[in-house]
Amino acid sequence: MRKKILMFGWEFPPFNSGGLGVACLGLTRALSGLEYEVLFVMPKKLDITTPWARMIFADESGAPIKGYAINSWVTPYATGTSVSEKSAGSDNGIYAGDLFSEVERYRSEAAGIALHEDFDIIYAHDWLSFGAGMEAKKATGKPLIVHVHATEFDRCGGAQGVNEHVYGVERDGMMMADRVIAVSEYTKQIIVRYYGIPESKVQVVYNGIDGTTLGTGNGARRLKSFKESGYKIVLFLGRLTLQKGPDYFLRAAKRVLEKNSKVLFVVSGSGDMAQGIMEMAARLGIAGNVLFTGFVSGSDRTEMYTAADLFVMPSVSEPFGIAPLESMKLGTPVLISKQSGVAEVVRHALKVDFWDVDEMANMMLAAVGLPQLRATLSGNARTEADNLTWNDAARKIDTIVQELAR
Repeated sequence: MRKKILMFGWEFPPFNSGGLGVACLGLTRALSGLEYEVLFVMPKKLDITTPWARMIFADESGAPIKGYAINSWVTPYATGTSVSEKSAGSDNGIYAGDLFSEVERYRSEAAGIALHEDFDIIYAHDWLSFGAGMEAKKATGKPLIVHVHATEFDRCGGAQGVNEHVYGVERDGMMMADRVIAVSEYTKQIIVRYYGIPESKVQVVYNGIDGTTLGTGNGARRLKSFKESGYKIVLFLGRLTLQKGPDYFLRAAKRVLEKNSKVLFVVSGSGDMAQGIMEMAARLGIAGNVLFTGFVSGSDRTEMYTAADLFVMPSVSEPFGIAPLESMKLGTPVLISKQSGVAEVVRHALKVDFWDVDEMANMMLAAVGLPQLRATLSGNARTEADNLTWNDAARKIDTIVQELAR
C-alpha cells in the first residue's frame, strides 16, 4: 500500500539557494520511485507553471508529488537583518519583519494543512520547518521525522555564538520527533552531544547525487582565456560564511602562489563574508589571481566545476556537503576538509584539516602540478559519485517510515 508523507521544507529547485533544496528534490524524486506520495509544503509561493510542474514526477514513477505553498520570500540562509531590510515598505504589511516571525507564521499554518490532508508520516527539513512539523504532529498525532541537514553549531563554526532561539527550535523539534535523521555520523555526534538526543533515536542517512540538478556546460565560456594562457584553476563554490571556510581557502592560495603563480583561484558564492573575503585577498596581495563570480547556479555552476582543475571545500564544520559530489560527478577532483560528513563516504578525494593551510596548499600544488594524479582522482571520483545516489537514501528512509507506520 502506497504511503503518504506530509513533508515540510523551505526551498525547492530551481528556486533554491543551497544544498537544502537540492536534497529535498533528490529525496522526493527517489521516494516517488518507491511509490510514495509526497505532499511537499513550503512557505514560498512560486510561479505555479514552472516549479510545481517540476515537482510532479508521475512521468518517471507514477507517484505524484503534490505542491503546497504558503507565501513568503525568506530563504534558508537569510539573516534577521536581511529579512527586515527586504520587508520594509515592500510587502504592504502582509509579511513579518524578521526571520523568526516568518518561521513562526509558517508554523502557525501547519496544523490547518495537516488536518485538511490525508497522510501517514510527517517529515520536516531543518530548523526552519521543525516548528511546522511539531504543530502538525500536535494536531494529528501522526509520527514525525525531522531531518537535520545542519545545526546551529555548524552555522556559527563551533560552540561560540550559538543563537539560543534557533538552538531551542532545533532541540524542541528533535525532542518531539519520533526519529531524527542526520546527514552524517559527524552530525549525529553533535546532535547527541549538544542537544541531548538519545543515540538510538538518531539515524544516519547520507546525501546522494543524481545529476538532475546539474546544468549543462563545458567550462569554456568564462574561463577559457585563463586556461589558454596556461593557468590552472582551483575552485571554491559555496556560501561565503564562517562555516564554509573561505578565509582558509585564501590563506592556502597565498602559499600556493608563492610557489606557482600560474594558478587562478575562483571564488563562486555569496554571503555575509563576501566583502571581507575580497578585502582579505587584497591584503594578502593575491587579488590579481583571485576571481570573484558571485552566486552561480544551473549551467554557470556546471561550467565552474568543469573548468576547474581542483574543487576545494575547506569547511570548518560541514554536516555533509553536496557540492563535492557534484564536482566528482562531473569528473573534477576534490579536496575536502576532514570536518565534513562527505569525508566519511568518499575515498577518492584529498582530505585535510580545515585549519592546516600549509598542508592544504601542498595538496593544491600536487593536484594542479601532477597531471597523472589529477587524472587518477578525476576518473575514480566520477565512478564513486555515480554510486552515491538518492535512491540509497530513499531506501533507508523507507525502512524508517515502515517502522513508524506500524
